[in-house]
Amino acid sequence: MSSAQTSQLCDDAALVLFSGGQDSATCVAWALTRFSRVETLGFTYGQRHSVELDCRPRFLSSLKEIMPDAAARLGSDHVLDLSLLGAIGGTAMTEQSAIESGRGGLPTTFVPGRNLMFFVAAAALAWRRGIRHLVGGMCETDYSGYPDCRNETLQTLARAINLGTDENFVIDTPLMHVDKAGTFAMAHDLGGDALLNLIIEGTHSCYRGDRTHCHVWGYGCNDCPACDLRRKGYEKFAGARP
Repeated sequence: MSSAQTSQLCDDAALVLFSGGQDSATCVAWALTRFSRVETLGFTYGQRHSVELDCRPRFLSSLKEIMPDAAARLGSDHVLDLSLLGAIGGTAMTEQSAIESGRGGLPTTFVPGRNLMFFVAAAALAWRRGIRHLVGGMCETDYSGYPDCRNETLQTLARAINLGTDENFVIDTPLMHVDKAGTFAMAHDLGGDALLNLIIEGTHSCYRGDRTHCHVWGYGCNDCPACDLRRKGYEKFAGARP
């Protein structure tokens, strides 16, 4: 930021990238305990199903009922269209193709440039909304090797965004070094059983969009990599509880 410019971005406000999944939902709760104003942002990008998007408004409505001060702190929810990702195609997240190992050993669920585009769009919206902190649920502890989930990637991106906007945005990733069991534990620490149960029942991670089978760890096919990760994380979390 140039010395002649006074930033209008608020240090006590956050914009959370909220997909409707477990990780980003936990990040919404995390942000509500740290910022006086929290807004949320989802994306349509030609996903193979809309189940996560459908979960978003219901989760946010329920969150206001179970977390103290959430109703006062939780602000506008936004949804932006990045359907060009779907138009590019070639991934199991945007087409009805097999979920398997693909190019360079990356799973076919990897959508090149997705998180990069998400944060650039989020920064543009945050600039207009006067918000400094951009919050995402990316993690390099339990993940599929996605290069755009790495801390180095996202912090380098933050520097590029700040150079390109002449601002001082902060990308916060509270789950970056937390495994899935730790994510369940964080939810419980933030909001007790009420929040833990809301995240289990009210979010969605299954790549296949299965909302018909309910397990102790949530809804899903119990077969895809996302369900496998969530199930194992819950089992580890539950096994460590007193």
